[in-house]
Order: sequence, then C-alpha cells, then structure tokens
Amino acid sequence: MEFESKVIIITGASSGIGAATAIRFAKLGGLLTLVGRNLEKLNETAAKCLGAKGEHPLVVKADITNEEDVRQIVEQTLSKYSRIDVLINNAGIIENGSIEDTSLEQYDRVMETNVRSLYQLTMLAVPHLIEKKGNIVNLSSVCGLRSFPGVLAYNMSKSAVDQFKKCVALELAPKGVRVNSVNPGVIVTELHKRGGMDEETYKNFLEKCKQTHALQRPGNVDEVAAAITFLASDSASFITGVNLPVDGGRHAMCPR
Repeated sequence: MEFESKVIIITGASSGIGAATAIRFAKLGGLLTLVGRNLEKLNETAAKCLGAKGEHPLVVKADITNEEDVRQIVEQTLSKYSRIDVLINNAGIIENGSIEDTSLEQYDRVMETNVRSLYQLTMLAVPHLIEKKGNIVNLSSVCGLRSFPGVLAYNMSKSAVDQFKKCVALELAPKGVRVNSVNPGVIVTELHKRGGMDEETYKNFLEKCKQTHALQRPGNVDEVAAAITFLASDSASFITGVNLPVDGGRHAMCPR
C-alpha cells in the first residue's frame, strides 16, 4: 500500500484512532491534513508524521460542528496541496443515555458531531475526490451494526453514518470514487472516558470485553488504522459500500 503524493484529510487526528491512522499514512508516503480541536495534541501527532522527504503535515485547528471551520479544512488543504485524494471522516463523540434519561440537547450534540459535520465535509470534498478518483473511509462502530442499550443517540448516529456511506457509495461509483466504513468494537482510546466513564467504570468495561468480544479482548488503535489504510489503498480497488467490522468478532455474537 503506497500513498506517495496522495493527499489525505483526517478528522479527529489529535488522538486515538485518528492519530494512529495519520502516523500509518505518513509511513506509507501520504501528504496529510490533520484536523482537530486541540492544537497542542494535533502538533504532537504532526511531529510523528514527517514524510520521508521531510514534508510537514498541514495542521488545521477546527471544530467540525462549525460550518465555516469545515469549509476551511477543504480550502486550506487545496491551498497547500491543490488536490484531495482521500477523506477519512474519523471525528466523533459518544454519550451515554437511554430513552428514559436522554435529552434533545444530547441527541443534537451527537448527531451534529457524528453525522451533520461528516455530511458537510464530504459534500465539500466530493468534487475534488471525483477529479482524482479518490475515496472516502468513514469511522462508524459496531453500534451501527448491532443494537446496544444505554447509548441510544450514539447508536442512531452510527447507523446513519452507515446508511450515508451506502448511498454515497452508489452515487459516486460511476465516477470512480469508492466509499467505505470501518466499524470498530471497543478500542482502547480516551473516547469512553470523554463520554463520561470514570476510571473504575472504564476498567470494568474493558474487562467485560473478555465476554462481549469473540477474541476476548478490546482492540487497539493500530488494528483499526490498518483497516482504514487498507480500504483507502489500491489494494481495495474493487471494494465500495462495505462495513468492515474491526471488533474482535463482536458483530457476529449472539448471547445464549
């Protein structure tokens, strides 16, 4: 898998799966636009992503729920590189809540971050992806494939991401643009703690992965990054419209 001279936008690149994906693309020769809200963390990722020829990634501090910020992601990328080959829609949030204790404010936050912002950025990038016959990889979740109680808005958002992916894949296939999703299970990142889990709850949550994942463990960010770069590469040239679970078999499990 080679990405030399290909321009890759990665949202949520300041930590977790996004940062690991950025580092992997850099090692494969990609020219990167790293997007996130935390400039300090973005710069830490960028420092690990120097290309073989010493190219520095473009760092864009942006809130993907802000429409002008999203426009700037595309405009600054084109200003620096004059092209877009790959879009990795990675940024997202999780919040706990059931139909009994959620709120419309929570629903709006999750859907705005996980769905609306992805819709806008994809819409703006598509003309340039068509020009280069590029591709898109969206970060979904096993929660887009299976139903779990207690994370209602998040589950809905990831199901929406998967439907969005399928529709856009069909719309852009005649123009040579592929669109796919990866659907991680539990991956060791800061996502769940940012969503409200304290240290003890998170420790127990990871321990439970021995029961909830067929491979009896949570995953790591490098395992997801490997799947993302595969789908974005020419090795996946005949793959579009798929959900690729990277979840230790969780999507295939059925309690007995």
